[in-house]
Amino acid sequence: MSNRYSPVIGITADFAEGNAQKKSEATSFLAQRYYRAVEQAGATPLILPPLSSSPAIRRALELLDGLIISGGGFDIHPSYYGEKPIHELGLVKAERTEFELDIALAALKKDLPVLGICGGEQALNVVLGGSLYQDIAVQVPTAGEHQQSKNKTEGGHRVTISDGTRLRAIVGRSSLEVNTTHHQAVKQLGKGLISDAIADDGLIEGIEATHSRFVIGVQWHPEVLAPRRQAHRRIFDAFVTASRS
Repeated sequence: MSNRYSPVIGITADFAEGNAQKKSEATSFLAQRYYRAVEQAGATPLILPPLSSSPAIRRALELLDGLIISGGGFDIHPSYYGEKPIHELGLVKAERTEFELDIALAALKKDLPVLGICGGEQALNVVLGGSLYQDIAVQVPTAGEHQQSKNKTEGGHRVTISDGTRLRAIVGRSSLEVNTTHHQAVKQLGKGLISDAIADDGLIEGIEATHSRFVIGVQWHPEVLAPRRQAHRRIFDAFVTASRS
């Protein structure tokens, strides 16, 4: 177990398949912004590649005080929530998805603090029995644009933070400008989850567990905005504080 001043935070890495024809090998990688946000909040980041065995996942969790499920440019296959894929389903990464769902479930069973970012929020919802809109434009035609902030350093739209939620207590605000780049979204909430942030078009942009030490998922990228915007930095501060306990 880490000392109380610098908890160890695992962050799931992205994954790229190898290509024999191009003589490239499979690779795990993580954008610097994730581990810098964790470090700046006073914790020690540990990058987690997609592990394939249950013993390895259990051992990794023994080293951690908290878990971040990071985002990425891929979709979770709808078979994980009992649906068939539609034509607009994007790239899936089976190896990464399997790992993230497995380690998220194991972390939740241990009541380890968990923060899901963008696709990580969706993974949290799915592992708890929820479902996703596979493509917002097709399945929610009245929705606004959620891929407008290609530059993640700028906000794309605002969300309303629900009264009485943990997220509201953390950010201290009733609304927040967020930077979203997603074409999928939470549809049916998973067991034990509530929505804590809603876009103007009614789509869920944030979720949290009601009976856990700390389980929050956000559809945006607070790790990009944290260096310059206090409200987003507070999400990491609260997560690290929970991981110290």
